[in-house]
Amino acid sequence: MTQPSPHLAELEDRLLRYCAIDSQSDEASAATPTTAGQTEMARLLAGELAGIGASDVRVTDYGAVLAAVPGTRPGPTIGFLAHMDTAPQFAARGVRPRVIRGYDGGAIGFPDAPGLTLSPEVSPHLAGKVGHDIVTASGTTLLGADDKAGIAIIMTMARALLSGPRDAHVPLRIAFTPDEEVGRGVDPRLPADLGADFAYTFDGAGIGEIEYESFSADRAVVTITGVSAHPGWARGRMVNALTLGARLVAALPQGEMVPELTEGREGFIHLYEWSGNAARAELRFILRDFELEGLAAKGELLRAAAATIGAGAPRATVTCEITPQYRNMRYWLEKDMTPVERARAACRSLGIAPVSVPIRGGTDGSRLTEMGVPCPNLFTGMQEIHGPLEWISLQDMALAVDLGLAIARG
Repeated sequence: MTQPSPHLAELEDRLLRYCAIDSQSDEASAATPTTAGQTEMARLLAGELAGIGASDVRVTDYGAVLAAVPGTRPGPTIGFLAHMDTAPQFAARGVRPRVIRGYDGGAIGFPDAPGLTLSPEVSPHLAGKVGHDIVTASGTTLLGADDKAGIAIIMTMARALLSGPRDAHVPLRIAFTPDEEVGRGVDPRLPADLGADFAYTFDGAGIGEIEYESFSADRAVVTITGVSAHPGWARGRMVNALTLGARLVAALPQGEMVPELTEGREGFIHLYEWSGNAARAELRFILRDFELEGLAAKGELLRAAAATIGAGAPRATVTCEITPQYRNMRYWLEKDMTPVERARAACRSLGIAPVSVPIRGGTDGSRLTEMGVPCPNLFTGMQEIHGPLEWISLQDMALAVDLGLAIARG
């Protein structure tokens, strides 16, 4: 019979404590970090790192927590990263995490949302977790395992190395970053401050996943300024910005390029926020593709649609501003697969088959890799992220701890 992992109790304690902290990021904020909850969490984590004996612990003025675990043998300096913020797309205030012990394979209900059900039919990965301890929220919020599971995994790894038997391992650097979910996780100063030869983010999903290919990503903002008038006397006077926005969305290829109808290597144009009124409206999009040519084509498609809508309403002003977010980490990692192969070897040493699939998203590792620190992404076990069905297995998290320790010792 397989012995339970010695990490389970610590992982449970850390994950539940961290998930209960409101650290949701806010794209509209100009602050760094964008929310006070992230600053609170950074201070907590810095204190815990110092308490377990990590060295060089500090919170940077750009909101990241940095620390070191000195090596006991020579080797490359390896970084481990996770992000402190949770996604702004769904409610994340007042998270009430709970543990379903010894999952029986059936449906899981939610105390705060009686009509909500998590089951293998909804989330197929759940079918393989019979007997596991499953963590979810209470039904009205996301859980925040993305990426507080990564933080809990790294903290548990660090404590094991600093307080247990002094097994030989290379020097490690730790970074917990803010605002990853709104594309601000990697400050230009982070690569030098991290001081790692290469690194890993613990921000992935299924067991065995070692990801070195991500989307390339841009953000787009279409601003429509119409002409305001009293609706009772609007004929020939009003130009409704909201109506023009609806025409713009209708002009885009909905059947081919929206997230809910794409998969695999297909990219998309995603309208994720629309605000304003008849006088002025702002439509926010994210553009995603695995290849730069495809990303550029999506940007041109959106610009052309905005230009057409503007030309049809000459008294309105329609602008389209596109800004880069991150690029496919494959462009750099495929030139030197050393960190990927080290992680694969560590997986195999644990009896886990490594799997590499393209991420239909991005991580702080995408930006770090582009900035000169090769940084693949490792599994945590998180599933159904960014919504109320988000869940994770503590046993899967324990395997992620073992993977990180094997990488450090390998």
